[in-house]
Amino acid sequence: EMGLVKLYRVTGEKKYLDLARFFLDVRGPKGQAYNQAHIKPVDQTTAVGHSVRATYMYSGMADIAAIEKDNAYLNAITRIWEDIVYGKMYVTGGIGATGGNEGFADPFVLPNMSAYCETCASIGDVFFNHRLFLLHGQTKYIDILEKTLYNSMLSGVSLSADRFFYPNPLESDGQHVRSAWFGCACCPSNIARFVPAIPGYIYAVTDKDLYVNLFISNDANITLGKRKVNISQKANFPWEGKVEISVNPESGRKFNLLIRIPGWALNEALPGGLYKFADKNSEQIKLLVNGTVAELKINDGYAVISRKWRSGDKVEIDFPMAVRKVVADDRVSEDRDRMVFQRGPVIYCAEWPDNNTGNILDLVVKKDAVFTSQYEPSLLEGTQVIKTTGFQSKRTLDRKVELLKEEPVTLIPYALWNNRGAGQMMVWLPTSTQTTRPLPAPTIADRSKVRASKITEELHAVNDQVEPLNSNDHSVLYYHWWPDKDKWEWVEYDFEKPETISKSKVYWFDDGPDGGCRIPDEWEILYLNGNIWESVKAITPYKVSKDGWDSLIFKPVKASAIKIKVKLNKDFASGIYEWVVE
Repeated sequence: EMGLVKLYRVTGEKKYLDLARFFLDVRGPKGQAYNQAHIKPVDQTTAVGHSVRATYMYSGMADIAAIEKDNAYLNAITRIWEDIVYGKMYVTGGIGATGGNEGFADPFVLPNMSAYCETCASIGDVFFNHRLFLLHGQTKYIDILEKTLYNSMLSGVSLSADRFFYPNPLESDGQHVRSAWFGCACCPSNIARFVPAIPGYIYAVTDKDLYVNLFISNDANITLGKRKVNISQKANFPWEGKVEISVNPESGRKFNLLIRIPGWALNEALPGGLYKFADKNSEQIKLLVNGTVAELKINDGYAVISRKWRSGDKVEIDFPMAVRKVVADDRVSEDRDRMVFQRGPVIYCAEWPDNNTGNILDLVVKKDAVFTSQYEPSLLEGTQVIKTTGFQSKRTLDRKVELLKEEPVTLIPYALWNNRGAGQMMVWLPTSTQTTRPLPAPTIADRSKVRASKITEELHAVNDQVEPLNSNDHSVLYYHWWPDKDKWEWVEYDFEKPETISKSKVYWFDDGPDGGCRIPDEWEILYLNGNIWESVKAITPYKVSKDGWDSLIFKPVKASAIKIKVKLNKDFASGIYEWVVE
């Protein structure tokens, strides 16, 4: 639809506009929610289905609403925007919580480790919010655009510009790494065409208004009404808040210069309150016109300067760049007793290379943590970091969690993670031992070397002592054999020293009905007796069930290794969250 509208604007031929409208109006009802065809677009009130398809369709609806002044479409996209921003958007600006549909989940369901946040969805959301701004002229849409641009979208490409993320999770145990290419290569090509188009989002105009929406060093020639205006910016944004704007009209004339005052500079983390700053910042925004302090008059989120402009006029605006702590609406269960550090529009994360042992997921930080911020010119090609302190946590054999000594913690911009290899990363930092993932207790499984019939990055999940909520819990790591099926597979623990064991239990992964994994048909425990693998003599029966532990008690054996054999269903793979030996 967007492409057809562009053809209409270039050619003036209405057939393109009519076809764009037809493609929208023909959708629904009785189609699939996956591609937003479950009901008519004008009747939709919530964001559902594939998030890229959705944002591209919503952008097309916005184009039709603008050109044809269609209030039905306008009302629909307004409701949908609120549904996304008020309950379905990540703190990074990413959208799309689940991988099964590559799209939206229910409101406030925002898992971090399994967050999908497709790069193309971030680009689509920029398209959507830019169009809503053009319709309404309100800063809240550019606030979302800016958040997405500096965080979730930019995470999609490496600093070397030749590696790409398809999903952009907010937490990693080392299983995520950017790729050079994908079988479905939408994200690399989309990034390649979008980034050069960013200059088109910096300014906007009406006949008498010149909007400054983004703060990026540039020099631009703009047509305002029928006259030319040269405007330029000098900024080291987002590391510094000071922006110098030079205005040079071809002749003296009166018009309005509207400079966006970001929500984050006015103590608003996100429109609608899904995320809020934990405390208020009292620093004031400074505005100067030709070196003289000017009154900050804000209208619809813009500082409005109305005057007769002459060549050489200069406006300086200085935004406070305090480090802020962000908390989520309590209905986002994944983010309870956690917080995020933000500076300007930039969301920060802790990543393994900067922090002691490389263990990040076991961190706990104080709610009143003291922090500093500084620019590191040699780190990640030059970036602003945040430094604070935190505690590593460790599980004890009696299942309690203890905090270890306080240590320095360094945070980097989220968009820059995974440029130094795979490892742990976390955006939402725990403030309680209830929400951290402590280092494992020294159990038999923890001390063992893990081997398997299929080696993957997720193999270490089987003995990480993280118990899922159910068999389809994507918020914690699991090991799986997908896409293999209808065969025997295995996982093995090689013990540090011979151990006497008599019990084992396993928690299965099953992402039915939509995914490709189910609980297995059967399983068996074997132990290494000398150089021979032998089956244990079961005292209790083998059971296979979902959403809980399957336990087996057997006659005690002394072994140097133990193996679990798993028979995959003829139509599905299987997976394991956790395997315990006692």
